[in-house]
Amino acid sequence: MSFSFKKSFKTALRSSWVILKLIVPIYILADILFYYDLLRHITFIFKPFAVFLGLPQEAALSIVSGLFLNLYAAIAFAAPLGLGAKEWTILAVFLGIAHALLVETEIMKRLGISRLYSIILRLSVGLCVGFLVTLMPNEWFSSSVTTSSETLTPVHYDSLKALILNASYEALSLSIKIIALVSLLIFVLDVIKAHPWMQKHSQNVNSGFSILVGVILGITYGAGILIAEYEKGILKKREVLFIGTYLMIAHAMIEDTLLFVIFGANPWLIVGMRLVFATLMATLIAKYYRRA
Repeated sequence: MSFSFKKSFKTALRSSWVILKLIVPIYILADILFYYDLLRHITFIFKPFAVFLGLPQEAALSIVSGLFLNLYAAIAFAAPLGLGAKEWTILAVFLGIAHALLVETEIMKRLGISRLYSIILRLSVGLCVGFLVTLMPNEWFSSSVTTSSETLTPVHYDSLKALILNASYEALSLSIKIIALVSLLIFVLDVIKAHPWMQKHSQNVNSGFSILVGVILGITYGAGILIAEYEKGILKKREVLFIGTYLMIAHAMIEDTLLFVIFGANPWLIVGMRLVFATLMATLIAKYYRRA
């Protein structure tokens, strides 16, 4: 199989379009939820999460913002609470696994992974890993913590029109980024697969490359490759389930981790525990699926 620029370009655009149809409307919806402060009204539901994770009840707003919006919103609400390094690490592992559920659950659904499975997996594993961190010695965490909220602050708008305009601009910027990166990644993958030796192991190349991209860049870009390969029939359902499960637990490891390291979180625990649990859960799910 030789490399075809035209074919790869069409595949890249198709995958990008599928992702954009999911992300852009939800992206704007998330900003509207934030503008009207609607998430605050359901904060009480998530106070047990905060207590279970050894966090102050006030952290419930940070948790719900992270679950429904993104990590930046979560950190903005957590920064003024004066959390310690251990608490920041707990928040990092939980929300690192279970954040932006609205968007990322829809992306997984496009790959044939049910919404219920995605949400239950991410919440349960996030709570489990976060709770394990609460049991670790305090000596493992730095005593030097940044408590200033100046690093990340919520953006406020004067009107709904201003919010819509800004959200549309941000969505456009995100769209350009997604199209560019997904296209580049698919080109790279197709070039690699064009090599005769790689063609014999194309299935492993597809799986390994999508996992690598997802772990480094995030679910959106890893899924961009998966969608293209899944629709071609190259990846089977069990393989997509394995990769999807892995990426829902361990994705965007560099950016997500560094956001919390600013406030004193332990990066080795965050990265190590997410990778270990991603490998463990994906392997168990794949074995169960094979038996079923």
